[in-house]
This record gives sequence, C-alpha cells and structure tokens, in this order.
Amino acid sequence: MESFTIKVNGESKTVQADADTPLLWVLRDHLDLVGTKFGCGIAQCGSCTVHVDGEAARSCLLRVSQVGDMEVTTIEGLSENGDHVLQEAWKEVDVPQCGYCQAGQIMTAAAFLKQNPSPTSDEIKDAMQGNICRCSSYQRIHKAVKIASEKLS
Repeated sequence: MESFTIKVNGESKTVQADADTPLLWVLRDHLDLVGTKFGCGIAQCGSCTVHVDGEAARSCLLRVSQVGDMEVTTIEGLSENGDHVLQEAWKEVDVPQCGYCQAGQIMTAAAFLKQNPSPTSDEIKDAMQGNICRCSSYQRIHKAVKIASEKLS
C-alpha cells in the first residue's frame, strides 16, 4: 500500500491504498463519503459520478494514483447544507424513488449546468443520457434539471 494525499470537497485527505484502487472505493471505504454509489464498475451507469476539477467523472474507473493534485467534489461537497439549486429542484419535482442513482444524476447535471446554464430540452436529454435510473424517473430528472437551469439564468 502507498500513501496518497487527495483534495476532496476542499480538504486534503491522506489515505493508504493500492495505487490501482478506484477513487470510488477510496471515497466510500477510506473517507466514509458514501453518497457516491457503486453501480456497474465499468463507467456505464453514472451512479459513481463525481467532479474532478469541475468535470463530471466516473469514479469507478479513475484510480487513486491518477488523481494527483486534481480537486475531487462528491455529492457531500456540492453544497454545505444540501441546498444546491439542483438538490432543491430534485425536491420540488419529487424526483427520487429508490434514490440510488440520484447523487450521480445530480453531479452529472451540476457539471453540465456549469458549462451550459441555459440548455435546451434536447441538450439536457443528451447530457443526462449516460446516467441510468433503475426506477425510470427520467421525465422528473429532466424536469428538475430544466427548473434548476431556469433558476440559474
């Protein structure tokens, strides 16, 4: 095992892990940041989405040794009180059913809205298509992203 210092949610954290340990497991098992979920392990479902230097990234494939000086933001670090505009829109529309994919959905949407704060419906659909929702809440997710974008503009 090696020692890695990574920046997570604005704080430097040192962990002992094998170099090839996925960031997902470092977040969950070493740092107790369990909002980021394991879904598929092959970057296809989006449940493990975090931000790396502001960009949406699948933490199940990113190795802790690859993180270096990059800034990692998890759902826990998106807002201090859970009041990010997307989190509020999620509640307004009552998006979650089982809730398993929601952190990944919100993190994908947050990175997208940062780059495109006034998207069209088609742009929202395209941006969110890589995240799978087991409960098929896609229409409510789309609506929540749209509401959040309107509040940002």
